[in-house]
Amino acid sequence: MELGHNREKEIRSFETVLLRLSGMRYTAEYEILFRDGSAEISQYAIRFSKEGDQRVPEKRAVCSEKEILQLLNSCKLLAWDGFSGAHPKGVRDGIMFRLEAVVNGNHRIYATGSENFPQHFRDFTDGLNRFLSRDREGCV
Repeated sequence: MELGHNREKEIRSFETVLLRLSGMRYTAEYEILFRDGSAEISQYAIRFSKEGDQRVPEKRAVCSEKEILQLLNSCKLLAWDGFSGAHPKGVRDGIMFRLEAVVNGNHRIYATGSENFPQHFRDFTDGLNRFLSRDREGCV
């Protein structure tokens, strides 16, 4: 496991955040885009076909920039840069992930792993799912 060294302490702005999760029987993507002063969060199922991968929208929410910045910083997303989690020995199955983000103007964050995740990974995915849930207050 290797972590990147970032001099910045917090995320002040974001342009895009893309999290791809792959398992034996599914692939999904979470995407956060900054649009018109708000955060647009989308969840996609990736369907494989002869014509190539297709992103099928499943859920969408629009939230405040402040709420997403709070999630990104509480999960210490900057510290994920450079994370490369090798698959643990003896584990036959699992989830693979890839995170790509552009924050603070032009700072790129890249992290990958296979059933080996950076600290606060579950907090991050749980937070995204809370934003995407229909009964969430504060999101459209």
